[in-house]
Amino acid sequence: MDFILWWQTLPSKMDPTLLTIGPLSIYWYSTMYLVAFGVVYLLCGKKIKDKTFTKISLAQLEDLLSWILIGLLVGGRLGYVLFYNLDYYLSNPLEILLPFSIQNGVWKFTGIAGMSYHGGLIGVIYAIWLYGRKVNLHLFTLADFLTASIPLGYFFGRIGNFINGELYGRTTESSIGMYFTNAGDYQLRHPSQLYEAFFEGIILFLIINYFNRHKQLGFNSGLYVFGYGFFRFFIEYFRQPDNHLGFIILNLSMGQLLCITMMIGGIIIWRVGYNIESKN
Repeated sequence: MDFILWWQTLPSKMDPTLLTIGPLSIYWYSTMYLVAFGVVYLLCGKKIKDKTFTKISLAQLEDLLSWILIGLLVGGRLGYVLFYNLDYYLSNPLEILLPFSIQNGVWKFTGIAGMSYHGGLIGVIYAIWLYGRKVNLHLFTLADFLTASIPLGYFFGRIGNFINGELYGRTTESSIGMYFTNAGDYQLRHPSQLYEAFFEGIILFLIINYFNRHKQLGFNSGLYVFGYGFFRFFIEYFRQPDNHLGFIILNLSMGQLLCITMMIGGIIIWRVGYNIESKN
């Protein structure tokens, strides 16, 4: 019983702030995303040093990750605006990029609130494509290299969401549920961030690297896109939908509709990669 109580009240015991120095605060959320990039850099860098991937140098990897970071931030933000809250931002366009909420002429600092994974993915794909043109490499060549490592980095990103007390799940009567103070109620909810960290992070990382021996162009990329969409689709049944959206059609959330698109996209990537190799 003591462990169950500790587990269920764990979110209220976690401080989203990692460190405060005067007026400056460093949050676990942003720190974990830096850790995620660090993990991807170390894993990919090891393959370059071991010469298991020789298409780019370590310096080029650093450049590529810088491009990806920009694509992630811009794509994630614009994706949230387009997919999840378009009507609001059409009425408040300054809030798309400015870290302020403007209500009745009063400006309030809020930070950049609202990021979409699916929008971030589109931004990352575009960044990889642009960089691939710069170094004369196919999009799939770079994406296959990166997607063998990205899920493990993603694990830390979702842990950041958990510590931040956001993206919590639907209510449950199961003892696995937790009390999330940000939910504004005192009901047990699924820790859906941890479900995502485990399945979309660790499990997907293991699956991709187990089948990585396949070596077909687009295989890793397609497996990542399909696998993430597959896991996220089912986890969405435990995740609380956005209050202003709810369910879109057939009791499916916006996230689930986007995941269906991802699974179709993963199959298309496999097919395109196979066709390219067949012609070579």
